[in-house]
Amino acid sequence: MSDDLRELPLRQRKKLRTHRTLSETALRLFTERGYDATTLDELCDIVEVSKRTFFRNFRSKEDVALAADSDLWSAYLAYVGTATLDGPLLEALRLALNTTLGEMEPDWERRFLATRELSEAVPALQAHSLGYCQDTTKAMVETVGGRAGDLDEVRLRLTVEIFVAAWRTASLRWTSQRGRGGRAALTRLVEETFAELPAALTCRA
Repeated sequence: MSDDLRELPLRQRKKLRTHRTLSETALRLFTERGYDATTLDELCDIVEVSKRTFFRNFRSKEDVALAADSDLWSAYLAYVGTATLDGPLLEALRLALNTTLGEMEPDWERRFLATRELSEAVPALQAHSLGYCQDTTKAMVETVGGRAGDLDEVRLRLTVEIFVAAWRTASLRWTSQRGRGGRAALTRLVEETFAELPAALTCRA
């Protein structure tokens, strides 16, 4: 058990352990047996929880399959919601992403890679992932808008959309390399991708 987990109240620790066990077991079953071939009843039986407990942790089968994604962005939004955003907003958002990536659990990148590969192979997860991306982008606009002061709405939305596009480009590059180099390589690809933005915005057809 991590030191951060020990600091939480007992009830919250139990809930967090259940959440992690469900997400990790689901990812293993979906990878080994196939997403469509694995039912929620089977998942709950293996983890030894009721379906009611499952739905207290996740809204759907798709949600538990994409838990590594939601773990990252929940942590990111929580960090941005309290961080001081100084200087150019896009750079502040990138630095916040670097910080969040660095603070994820030691095994997070393995789960994230498996989640991305699973999502690419299952149409239902592709659609759910796109919907989740839209929801997260909207939440980011609201969160950043509340922290960045009197910022023009169009510029705010464009900045957030560019941030999301850069992250997606970097993460797709990393997954196409099968996660080679681990989290350090992913972080480096994020930095390299953001560095390409000025040239991308002015490149000629």
